[in-house]
Amino acid sequence: MQKIFENVRNKIEKRELQFLSDCATKSSQTKGRKRYEEPCDLRTEFQRDRDRILHSKAFRRLKHKTQVFFSPFDDHFRTRMTHTLEVSQIARTISRALDLNEDLTEAIALGHDLGHTPFGHSGERVLNELMPNGYRHNEQSVRVVEFIEDLNLTVETLDGILNHSYECIPKTPEGQVVRLSDKIAYLNHDIQDALRARIIKTEDIPKEIVEYFSTTNRIRLTKIVADIVETSYGKDKISMSDECFRQFVNLRDWMFSHVYDNSPAKLAEDKAQNVVRQVFQFYFAELSKKYVNSKKEDVMQTVCDYVSGMTDRYVLYKFEENFLPSPLIKENSDEFLFKLAEMNGLK
Repeated sequence: MQKIFENVRNKIEKRELQFLSDCATKSSQTKGRKRYEEPCDLRTEFQRDRDRILHSKAFRRLKHKTQVFFSPFDDHFRTRMTHTLEVSQIARTISRALDLNEDLTEAIALGHDLGHTPFGHSGERVLNELMPNGYRHNEQSVRVVEFIEDLNLTVETLDGILNHSYECIPKTPEGQVVRLSDKIAYLNHDIQDALRARIIKTEDIPKEIVEYFSTTNRIRLTKIVADIVETSYGKDKISMSDECFRQFVNLRDWMFSHVYDNSPAKLAEDKAQNVVRQVFQFYFAELSKKYVNSKKEDVMQTVCDYVSGMTDRYVLYKFEENFLPSPLIKENSDEFLFKLAEMNGLK
C-alpha cells in the first residue's frame, strides 16, 4: 500500500515534467521549505501548501473581513474570502491555459490576503501610520503563514504571497499570474458591488472603456483572461497586451475616482479607522504595563499581529468591550494576544 501511495505523488510529478510549460514551476524542483519534511505519499509539495493555507485559521477569518463595503447589509456583497476565491478561480484558469503549475498558483492565490486587516485598506492605513516601519498586508500575509501559524510553506509559495502587490514582481510565472488575477478580480467584482449598491450606474462608465470591455462582467473577464493567455503563451513573463492594459488602467482609474476614493462607500471610513486605532492603542497600553522589560517595537508588533488578524465584527466587539459601558462583567477573551506576546518573546 505504501508503494502505491508513493506512486501517486511520483505520477503527478512526472506528469508535470512531461506536460507543463518549460517555464512552469515543477513541484519536484521546489527550492524546499525552511524546515525539511518527508515528502507526502499522495500530494506534491505545492498541493500540501494549498491544503495548509485552506485549513488555516487566518483563511477562515477572511469571510468576515471587508473587501470594499463595511458590514454589508446584503449577503451578496464580496468579502475578503469571496475575493480570494475569485482570484484563485481566475488565476487557475490562466495557469491551466498557459500550462503552468495550477497547484502552486492556487496556493499563492489562497494565501495572498491572509494579512489583511479588519475594514480592508482602511484598517491597513491605520496600522501603516502606527507601526514604526509601516504596515503592508502582503508582508503580514507572509508573517501569518511563517510565524503566527507556522505552516512551513515552500519558498515558491512564500515568494508569490509576498510579491502579489503592484510594486512587486514574483519570481515564478505562477506568482505573476496571481498578481494580475488579484487586480482583475477586485476591479470586476467591485464594479458589480458598486452597481448593486447604486453608487454607480452602467451608463456612467466611460464610452471608450465600455466599447472595449463591454458592460457585462462575464464578457469583460473573458476578454481580459483571453488577452493575457494570448499575450503570455510560451513566455516566462505574464502580461496583458498594451491596449488591454491601457483600457484596464483607465477603468481602474475611473473606479478610484468614482468608488474607492469618493463615494458613499467611504462615508464610514473615519469611524472604521478610529475603531482600529483605539483598539490598537488600548492593547499597546495594556501590554506595555504587563511586559515592562520588553522593547517598544516588540510590544507594537505583538499588538499589530493581534489587531491585524481581527475580523470586522471582532474588532467592533473588542471596541465595545473596552470603550463602551456595560452592566455585565464579561470574561476576558484575549488569550491569543498573550499567546502572541509569548511567541514574540515579551517579558
